[in-house]
Order: sequence, then structure tokens, then C-alpha cells
Amino acid sequence: MTSWIDDPTGGRARGARGIARAWVAALVSPRRLFVNGVSPGDQAPALTFAVTVAAAYTLGWILAEPTAVPGVVGSVAVSAIVVLLLVVALAAPVGLHLTAAVATLSVLLASVAYDGGWSLRDRAGVSETVQVVAYASSPMALAGPPIPALRVACGAYAATLFVVGIRTVHRTTLPRAIVAGVPPAALGYGVGYRVIASVRTVLG
Repeated sequence: MTSWIDDPTGGRARGARGIARAWVAALVSPRRLFVNGVSPGDQAPALTFAVTVAAAYTLGWILAEPTAVPGVVGSVAVSAIVVLLLVVALAAPVGLHLTAAVATLSVLLASVAYDGGWSLRDRAGVSETVQVVAYASSPMALAGPPIPALRVACGAYAATLFVVGIRTVHRTTLPRAIVAGVPPAALGYGVGYRVIASVRTVLG
């Protein structure tokens, strides 16, 4: 997770500018980012990116609904800071790795399920899958405010980006990418960012 390969054209430069460039690239030109910005073993930028997205989501939620912040200590402001630090230091990295693990298994099962069209040798590695999970989460940076329709829209966009990333990085067809991408997207964005709960609210 500490490997950082030389900057490509897709937007993995160090610092806030590099993160912002990767975020815009993921939203506007995802296939180009997945082609140029995902490299074997280059997980440090992806981890930094995922943590930043999670922090933006949490900060948006805190600012929009400060009364919902768990009372960790007596002060609401200090509790908010503690929650934000827990997300950055623990929840985001664990969530990224858990979703990537499910994605890796899902890609493996999808590749085995399809005979003759998608060899295991065609797949990219685990590190590339981690990067796809991270960069596809870009829309969730905007989903912090507790507006169900907004979270549903951001979650749908993130899931779409994830399928595009799986298809591009693992060099497969769209149907196979959907089969491989739905379970980890549902876990990482649907559960992790409360999109499924928002869908229930909208439908209810």
C-alpha cells in the first residue's frame, strides 16, 4: 500500500492537485483514467484517493447534519473531529480492502463461470482491482448531505464507474463486468456509503 509509481497521464500526481485531477478524470473520462492511471502494485495513490473521498463524504454529512454526529465526547465539534479521524484512519482503509477482496473473488468467480471467453490469464492483479474500487468511488465525495436522492444518484454513478473499471482493467465484456462488479459495488458503495438505505427511503 506504500508503493507509488511514476506519475502517468491519467492523474496520479502527488498532493492535493493530483487527487483533484484524478477525481475529475474519474467523473469525466473514467476509461482514460483506468487505462492510464491504474498500474500493477501502485496502490498508495488509490488508498490516498479513497481516504480523501471518504473524508469528503463524512465532512459533508457532518456539516449538513451536525446533530447526527455520535456523542463521543461532550463537545459536538470534538466528536465530529474524532469521527472524521476514525473514518480516515480506520473505516476508509478497511472498507477499501474489504470491497477489493470481494471484488477480487467476484472477478475470479465470473472468469471461471464463463467458458472459453475470459481466461484467468486475461485478468489484472489484485492491486489493480484495489485501484478500480478506489477511483470508482469518486461520486461519493458529493453524497455526504443526507439527501436520499443525491446518494442514490452518486451510488449509481459509482457503480457504473466500477463496472467500467472492471471491464477496462480486466479486459472483459460488459455483461461479465456487470456480473463481477455488482456484488462489490453493492457492498462498498451501497452499504459503506448508505446508498441502499437511501434507495429504501426513496422507494418508501
